Amino acid sequence: MSSIFATRDESRGLQAGVEGTVDLTVNWIVNPPDLPEPSGFSHAVVSGRTVYLAGQIAAGDTLLEQFDGAVSGLMTALAGAGAKPDDLVWLQVFVTDVAEYRDSRPALSQVWRKYFGRHYPAMGMFGVTELFDPEAKVELMGIAVKPA
Repeated sequence: MSSIFATRDESRGLQAGVEGTVDLTVNWIVNPPDLPEPSGFSHAVVSGRTVYLAGQIAAGDTLLEQFDGAVSGLMTALAGAGAKPDDLVWLQVFVTDVAEYRDSRPALSQVWRKYFGRHYPAMGMFGVTELFDPEAKVELMGIAVKPA
């Protein structure tokens, strides 16, 4: 057993903010109340020290606005799982317009540094024909490992 700041709520999964103990041999569902209620998925799953972060999208007219919102959602799920930005070890970026992503890299880098500073996990960027939400231009998925 390891102490983390969390409590289990059957309707929303693991919730941050209340000190408790969590059996690290059990997978915990994490659905922070600041994120939209999920349907058919969980925002994060904690298994031992590993946090699996579901795809995050966000509203916005531009790729940059959507990227900022998606990173914010990822950060909310990460914090809800008791992890910190530096714990992120792997990130997948899915975009519907690779050229727009390339052209936006300087501005995207500024958004990245706002949340993560100069921490860069292993990353992959994938051009896709579409995402589940037809208005989405970018989706982020990641894995974090909390320190022992």
